[in-house]
Amino acid sequence: MLDNFTVTAYSYNMTKKEKLLKKAQNNPNGISFTDFVTLMEQAGWELDHQSGSHQIWYSKNGYRISVQNRNGKAKGYQVKQFLTALDEEL
Repeated sequence: MLDNFTVTAYSYNMTKKEKLLKKAQNNPNGISFTDFVTLMEQAGWELDHQSGSHQIWYSKNGYRISVQNRNGKAKGYQVKQFLTALDEEL
């Protein structure tokens, strides 16, 4: 009989935040801009201001990233910059 509290690779349910982060890590060029903004907000980043099409975001540790919406998609290199900064913060 299986223990009701045993967690296996098949029984683990990822949170929405974890799924979104994994999606960005697996395919930084394929994430929607809306999902990217949600990911930054969930990580504690704050929108400072917008200048034209560029949004300027800051982390609590002072990392800065400029992002822009290109036809509903986030730019892959901007997603990678965010992921790198996120890794450095942890």
